[in-house]
Amino acid sequence: MTEKTTGASYAAAGVDIEAGDRAVELMKEWVKKTQRPEVLGGLGGFAGLFDASVLKRYERPLLASATDGVGTKVDIARQLGVYDTIGHDLVAMVMDDIVVCGAEPLFMTDYICVGKVHPERVAAIVKGIAEGCVLAGCALVGGETAEHPGLLGPDDFDVAGAGTGVVEYDRLLGADRIRTGDAVIAMASSGLHSNGYSLVRHVLFERAKMSLESHVEELGRTLGEELLEPTKIYSLDCMALTRTAEVHAYSHITGGGLAANLARVIPDHLHATVDRSTWTPGAVFDLVGKAGQVEQLELEKTLNMGVGMMAVVPQESVDVALTALADRGVDAWVAGEILDRGDHTEGATMTGSYAS
Repeated sequence: MTEKTTGASYAAAGVDIEAGDRAVELMKEWVKKTQRPEVLGGLGGFAGLFDASVLKRYERPLLASATDGVGTKVDIARQLGVYDTIGHDLVAMVMDDIVVCGAEPLFMTDYICVGKVHPERVAAIVKGIAEGCVLAGCALVGGETAEHPGLLGPDDFDVAGAGTGVVEYDRLLGADRIRTGDAVIAMASSGLHSNGYSLVRHVLFERAKMSLESHVEELGRTLGEELLEPTKIYSLDCMALTRTAEVHAYSHITGGGLAANLARVIPDHLHATVDRSTWTPGAVFDLVGKAGQVEQLELEKTLNMGVGMMAVVPQESVDVALTALADRGVDAWVAGEILDRGDHTEGATMTGSYAS
């Protein structure tokens, strides 16, 4: 008698459709919390719908878009089994890029890739994304969860997202508005944010042999808690500041560090200087530097050094700007100024030494 063979199936190949459906059901309540009045339909359609008639109130609306991920920080979340904060990082990376040009964040979509769908885990990730969208003032209109068995381990995952915003043409912020004598205002970061984790992980885990469960006295908490601190989302703060004071430009401090990101919004004929003595970077930056014997310039071109966003404003707007940010609970200070280019070849440089 010939033995009957079992035909191949999607499940046998490692893809669990029922688990994916369960994940969608669990995330619906969190997505609903992000809805703006312009959003049509619910989760589960093939495309997210956003009522573009909102753009009619603009004379010449410009759509701003951005896409990003959170890099190897996801591995910290995986190791700790904490999945409901990494979404804050994703929203910050996308929406704080959009707000830099003065745009209002409108909506966002996400992409979650996993080795195996654990419905509660996927829902926790989406919960964090939804909470981040609320903090950014945008809607989460849809996304995709993809299961990639064989390419990713059962507990491995990655996240990415894309967002859209809108700004009036004559209110577009950027290099064209910056003038000699403008002040550079720094806004404090919440920690490492979501950049430089390949260096951080190499230094702290491979070289210093530290563990995520280790309590680090200078941090006042475990290393894992510090490394998983969510990225601060500045979108609503920047929008409020733009309504309150004259702002010429913003710079989101991400990969590449403070000087390189600030230089991206400085016109060719001008130069920005940032005085290190105006602030003291958090303890985690010193920890990484000492544990890996990382040179200061290498740290500064990799990590944010305690500054997550910068605003360039005219001198007469400084007091109003600082007061507005303080009223919103944002730690901010004047960190530099805009000068004529002179002999400088770079768009922005750091000067002085960090305050002790």
